[in-house]
Amino acid sequence: MAFADTSTTLVFPAGHLVRTKLSEDLDQVLMVAQERKVDGFVVGVPYSVDGGAGDQARRALRFINTFKKLTSIPVYTADERFTSVEAEAILRESGQQPSRQRGSVDAAAAVLILERFLAAELS
Repeated sequence: MAFADTSTTLVFPAGHLVRTKLSEDLDQVLMVAQERKVDGFVVGVPYSVDGGAGDQARRALRFINTFKKLTSIPVYTADERFTSVEAEAILRESGQQPSRQRGSVDAAAAVLILERFLAAELS
């Protein structure tokens, strides 16, 4: 997860979600949103290289559709292709071992997804 200060467009990692079951996952995200007083969600969709929706993308889209039913806060989607690979490279460059820190990879990828979403929205 990541959050942004939209007045400065700075994006910060906000930990990662340890998936359990859908209802608990959604409750956890909504709880964090309430604590941080968010005014929108951006959820990454892992489209395939050719832009198609494989199994993972379809799961993400089902999550998003369920999520939208539970909140009045806007939910946006963003293409997250290659963000995990890029996040791993960033972590390696900073001296970390991404293979031992999956949560750090997920948080770094979330930052990249949100940064790209905001950049596209502001341009």
